Amino acid sequence: MSGAMPAATPEFSRILRINELGDGARERHIEASAEERAALARRFGLRTLDVLEARLHVVPEAGGARVEGQLVADLVQACVATAEDVPAHIDIPFAVRFMRGLDDESADAPDEEIELSEADCDLLPLENERIDLGETIAQTLALNLDPYPRAPDADAALRAMGVVSEEEAGPFAALKGLKLGREGKDRG
Repeated sequence: MSGAMPAATPEFSRILRINELGDGARERHIEASAEERAALARRFGLRTLDVLEARLHVVPEAGGARVEGQLVADLVQACVATAEDVPAHIDIPFAVRFMRGLDDESADAPDEEIELSEADCDLLPLENERIDLGETIAQTLALNLDPYPRAPDADAALRAMGVVSEEEAGPFAALKGLKLGREGKDRG
């Protein structure tokens, strides 16, 4: 996930204050309204976002909180090759840790190199003792969208338009052409 949350109020905002947790875990089920889904669809370049919901388990930790859950979404993207609708169903587990003082550490040593492990990639700063569960879900959705959605018949449609396949246009296609040309000369 990216660093800080957006400054403006996000399209899908569900604030949880850390003091609401006390010493125990909290279960939450959040679902985006039709207006929130439409705004997120525009933000992420989706044709539609018909379902966006998550079941969450929020646990206080030393220095912050951990949010674990299951995200479910039904959406439609545009095929990168043909612009046809490409429906998708996303049903994925996720975990994010929100920690106090992450921004402070980076401000103290801006030139210091930081190495991230795989577990650190889902670490976000806890800002103003609040977690925006909705924006967390929105960012998780964005990270799990297919960056190159393709319709099942995209390759056939491209061939019909005269577009060559990736293998035919790849870096070794020119070498293959040279080899075939040389073989023809050797025979002649």
